[in-house]
Amino acid sequence: MIVAVDGPAASGKGTLARRIASALDFAYLDTGLLYRGVGVAVLDRGDSLDDAEAAIRAAQAFDPALMNDPRLRSEEASSAASKVAAIPGVRAAMLEFQRRFGHTPPGGKKGAVLDGRDIGTVIFPEADVKLFITASVEVRAERRHKELLGRGTPSIYARVLREMQERDQRDRSRSVAPMTIASDAVVIDTSAIDVEAAFQKAMAPVLEKISRQHRVR
Repeated sequence: MIVAVDGPAASGKGTLARRIASALDFAYLDTGLLYRGVGVAVLDRGDSLDDAEAAIRAAQAFDPALMNDPRLRSEEASSAASKVAAIPGVRAAMLEFQRRFGHTPPGGKKGAVLDGRDIGTVIFPEADVKLFITASVEVRAERRHKELLGRGTPSIYARVLREMQERDQRDRSRSVAPMTIASDAVVIDTSAIDVEAAFQKAMAPVLEKISRQHRVR
């Protein structure tokens, strides 16, 4: 079983995807880390994030072990990810990795939950359940601002808001796999609800799908 969880930055999709995977004992993949890893690899090599060939080389040589690098949680990595993710060759290199994860979940798991921007539209358009998690850009910027301050990282809300608006624009307007809502996705707006309420809303279609599959069998 494959559960696709898409949505913009700081919408809460990662938290929900991890909780769904844990509740069902499914494998979980934060696909954003793949692109963050590519971006960090490009920077580590001293190349420019605007150098498409350098980014493609980094994606083709991607080492999954890099996903454990704590630097991938930085704002620098987040910004780098948004830039390299707009490069068609980078997305093509990451496509097979993600599909392999979903079709053959590690650890012998019976299902996989993947979160990102194009899981339900490009990576797994045939996903059993598709969720699109969203929230207003102001709420998302406030969440990210508080998260940074909580890590001891200096942050200015106005700057975080501007950068998030710019990232949203890049994600929606890129030529390959733009962030869009799949026609059959369940949309959950987390702007005014807490994590528990959002989790219950997210689990409902998943449990309904599992129930239907069991009845068919």
